[in-house]
Parts: sequence; C-alpha cells; structure tokens
Amino acid sequence: MSAGVRGRTPFQFHDTHDNREDTSMHDKHLIFIDGRWQAPASAGAIDIVNPYTEARIGRVPACGAEEADAAVQAARAAFPLWSGMPAAERGALLAELHRRLAARGPEIAALITSETGMPVRMSQRLQLGLPLTTLELTVRMLQDFAFERRVGHSLVVREAIGVVACITPWNYPLHQAMSKVAPALAAGCTVVLKPSEIAPLSAFVLAEEIEAAGFPPGVFNLITGTGAAVGEPLVAHAEVDMVSFTGSTAAGRRISEIAARTVKRVALELGGKSASVILDDADLPAAVKTTVNVCFLNAGQTCTALTRMLVPRSRHDEACELAAGVARAFTPGDPMDEKSRLGPLTTATQRDRVTDYIRRGEASGARLVAGGAGRPAERGFFVQPTIFGAVDPASAIAQEEIFGPVLCIIPYDSEDEAVQIANGTIYGLAAAVWGDEARARAVGRRLRAGQVDINGGSYNPSAPFGGYKQSGNGRELGVEGLEEFMEVKAMQLRDTAMPA
Repeated sequence: MSAGVRGRTPFQFHDTHDNREDTSMHDKHLIFIDGRWQAPASAGAIDIVNPYTEARIGRVPACGAEEADAAVQAARAAFPLWSGMPAAERGALLAELHRRLAARGPEIAALITSETGMPVRMSQRLQLGLPLTTLELTVRMLQDFAFERRVGHSLVVREAIGVVACITPWNYPLHQAMSKVAPALAAGCTVVLKPSEIAPLSAFVLAEEIEAAGFPPGVFNLITGTGAAVGEPLVAHAEVDMVSFTGSTAAGRRISEIAARTVKRVALELGGKSASVILDDADLPAAVKTTVNVCFLNAGQTCTALTRMLVPRSRHDEACELAAGVARAFTPGDPMDEKSRLGPLTTATQRDRVTDYIRRGEASGARLVAGGAGRPAERGFFVQPTIFGAVDPASAIAQEEIFGPVLCIIPYDSEDEAVQIANGTIYGLAAAVWGDEARARAVGRRLRAGQVDINGGSYNPSAPFGGYKQSGNGRELGVEGLEEFMEVKAMQLRDTAMPA
C-alpha cells in the first residue's frame, strides 16, 4: 500500500524505536498516531484494575488536548488518500485485519475478561466473537454497496463524512470499537479512537494489528485518557466531522452540547431500561428464564439488558418464583473459570452504585425476591443477582438505568397498560414481547424501542442497532450503520432532453 502522509502534524513526539511494547504486565507507555507508536507529551498515566483480584494489571497514558489535536491532524492529513482509495482495497485491508485479530482470539478474550470481569467463556463468544463477526460482515457489505445511483438527471453520491472521533465504553470494549471503526473505515473515513480508560487494553491490540495489516499512516489513531481531559477536546475539535459515542445518557447530552458548537454530526448509543413484556398467553417459564438470563448477562452491564419484566397480575407470584429459581444459577466466581456464569462488576464505583440502587429498591416497598445489598464475596467487585417483585413502575429502580444484575418484576392488568408501562421511561433502546406470534408482533410495533425481540428472537449483527428517545440517535451495524458515516451529494447532470 502507499506510504500515505507522515509528519504533517504540528505536535512533536519523543522518538522511539519500539514498534510494539514489551513491558511488564500490560503497561502501555505509547499511543498510536500517524502510523507510529509514540510517547505522548502528557506525563500522567491511568491504572487498569482487574475487577476480580482488585489488583493493578496495567497502565495507559493519560492524554489531553495536545494529543487529541495531533491525532485529529494526522487523520485529516490521511483522509484524501484513504477516501480516494477504491472500496475493494479498503475491504482487502479490513479482511486482513480480521484474519490477524482472529489469530489472537484466545489472547483477546482473556485480556478483556481480565479488565472487565466478564466470564471468559462468554468473552470468547461475545467480547471476541461479536467484533469479528461485525468486521466480517462489514467486508462483505462493502463488496456490494452502491456508493452512487441515478435519480432522474442527478447522480446521487455517498461519500465518506471525514474524520470520525469514536468514543467507546468499558462493558464491551472491542465490540463497541469495531461497531464504529469498521464501518467508518469501510466508508472511507479516517478515525481517532478513544476507548474507555477503564478497559482500554483490547484497543491496543486493535491498533497493533491495524499497523501490521498495512493500513496507511493516519487512517487509524489511538489515544487514551479520561472523557474530560481528552474526550471533550476531541469532540470540540473543528477538524472532526463526526462523533460516534456509546455510553451513558448523561455523557451523550454533554457530547451533543459540545459538538453543536461546530455543527458536526453526532451518533449516540446511550442508556436503556428495556422491558420484557410477557403476555397472558405466553410460555411463562421460557419467557422468565430468557428474561433473567438477558438481564444478568455481563453482570447486568449491558445497555440492552431486559431489566423490567412485565407480567399479568394474575401470574405475578408465579413469575417471581420462576425468576428466583433462574437467579440461583448465577453464583459469583472467578471469571477465568470456564464454569463461572457471574463475574464481578467492572469497577468498585459501579459496584457501590448498584448496591445503592438495591438499597433504594428495598426501601421503596418492592418485594425482594432474590439477592439483596449484601456482598456475596470478600474479594472482587461482586453484587448479588437481585430480583424485585411488585415494583412500582414509577419508582427509581424501574425508571433509572442501574447497569447491574437487578431485575424489576412489574404486574399489569391489561395489554394497553403493559404497553404504557413499557414506553413509560425516557429510554427506548430495546424490548422483548412474549406470546402468540401475531399478537406479540402487534404489541412489538407499539413499543418505542430500536429493537424488539419476539419470543426470544436472537441478536442479529446484520440488522441496524440503536435507540429511540434518550437512548440515542443514529444507527450502528447493517447497511444503516455504514451509511451513518457518509454524506450524500447530488450532482445534477446536463439533461440532453432539455433545450440548451
């Protein structure tokens, strides 16, 4: 591939002869800008903590505005070359990246388990499997994507939007990065990735393999640090054309405010309080089991977690009993043990936050069906998988995103009331409906959510993903996710049928 453009940023780095770091633990001293691993100007560092052992397992640079500017300038300089490259060549590089990441699969899964606490068996399937699938599907989609079409005497062209700042969370670190980086690069955009400072290690593997795959310098850049120190300067930068962010709704509001100053495009995938609506003709044991499993996946640290179970009032007690039985299988354990189903929460702060919500739930008058606020293990940031019954739909635990293994069971008296309760939060990311197929689909159409599972329908990485209301805007994945990173241009051609 072409050598691309180097040395055009005003930012000066310390020289280094190392291409990949070979340090103790997972300490990272360099960032990846303009195709080179370089020492940042900022001297600070951020510790990475294993949530099971509570020990430090690594350290990454704490970058700031200067590094953000350098990364953006490198991406801007690389944009003409990359966006002008034939789509087939971009696709070939992405295919090589897939091959290289897959070869490091076991290492990546174990690494993400060590920084997030997800049980390693699930990491292999989700933390590794999902991003690899997303990358593979993006390559396939690029082969057939129509970048232009005729509309009358106009040629409608889809072009890369420009420099994209990708800001990603800690719960599914590589998957969330790939859901942004892969389609952005496929579209012809250049990228600056800022992963969460809590779980950034897989982003370094991604950068290593992008370098090894032969991507031109500046096409992909990696900087690390906190949202306040480096994320906000990145969002505010005048040379950033688009921000793609996944995280909390509060952070999404802040990003929207900053990005509005330069009128850049913003795609947001934010919080959720997803409802599982179980109709009166549903297979109750199957619906309850799946709902609890989805709620407790990744210790509840999933934006689409089904955290509200809506059941007919006449079957409320039965649903509580069934849910408690399913919860008993979620015992805390070493996430590196393949038999473990429940890992710790990713940080001590998150553990304390979830525990506080459980206490608030107990004080609200809801019925504690399983779990509680007590610590289930002496070591690790564990929270008991907790289920509340007879929950008031207006209460805090039923309205606010807890982001932990906490399920609210809410009784309802009619289908209309169930729909009203399901739609009765500020969120609209996901939902589920259980019952007769035709009836479940009809209810699903009434739910204000970006994706609705019908009778246990599984996640589809080829379908668009995103939310309604304060769960965000824009879409990831599928054709819609690729188009998110493009501008649309209409070129009016001379109509030979018209008089001169």
